[in-house]
Amino acid sequence: MRKTIMAAMAAASLIAISGCKQQAATNEAATNVSTENAAATASAGDINGTWKADVNSVQFDTKPDEYLLQNGTYSCKSCTPAYTVAADGADHPVKLPYADTDNVKVVDDHTVKEVLKKGGKQVNEATTTISADGNTSTTAFTDTTAPGAPAKGEFVETRVGAAPAGAHAISGQWKPTKLSNFNDAALTFTVNVSGDTYKLSSPDGTSFEAKIGGPEVPIKGDIANTMVSVTKDGNSYKTTRKRDGKVVGTTTVTLGADGRLHAESKNEMNGAVTRWIADKQS
Repeated sequence: MRKTIMAAMAAASLIAISGCKQQAATNEAATNVSTENAAATASAGDINGTWKADVNSVQFDTKPDEYLLQNGTYSCKSCTPAYTVAADGADHPVKLPYADTDNVKVVDDHTVKEVLKKGGKQVNEATTTISADGNTSTTAFTDTTAPGAPAKGEFVETRVGAAPAGAHAISGQWKPTKLSNFNDAALTFTVNVSGDTYKLSSPDGTSFEAKIGGPEVPIKGDIANTMVSVTKDGNSYKTTRKRDGKVVGTTTVTLGADGRLHAESKNEMNGAVTRWIADKQS
């Protein structure tokens, strides 16, 4: 599973969160907004409402994902933390924020299925298929980490590092290139700022309410017990996420003169940065 993209995009619905984790150009139609309308749109209160991340706006700045599947063993070398399990189609213990077991099954020479669970409950399923020439990886996922609607989508990566001799085709280094078929649960979130209180919620069932400039609060529905705090600078709001007292990620969103929400998410554990834009739905 491509952890970088999942963190950036699935959490985009938390504004936390790229990944999810995630390249095409920004929708040029937004540049046609008149100066008068843009000024009105950029008013402070206009961040309130429901937003949807534009998958075609996502840009990645990250080290390659790296995997090794060989001799019956699967290793995610770029995951944070990295881990190794037997690729035998059975559940094996892992120590990840959102999972405590991983099940990796080799479907065929070009296909691998992975299922993550926490407390016996499935939280993510992903099937990765490698192209015949071995240079393109396509992953379809369903994320049920949160208590609400499942987040679903597909992402494509391009090989940038060869697989070792005799290893499964999924092995090697990969860079994300394209996102598609993401559903609203993976992309949509609602913001409400009233006075010094910042509220955010998503169809996936996650939400939080924090005082701007105040202490961190728990993200409801987050099974990794992530805490979040919010600060404001002009038209920008920055959310900082912590687990076990350590900063694991930040996201800064800025309401632009084009009426769009411009976001930059950083994974503090591996330095990956994801930039994306969201459009107001209501």
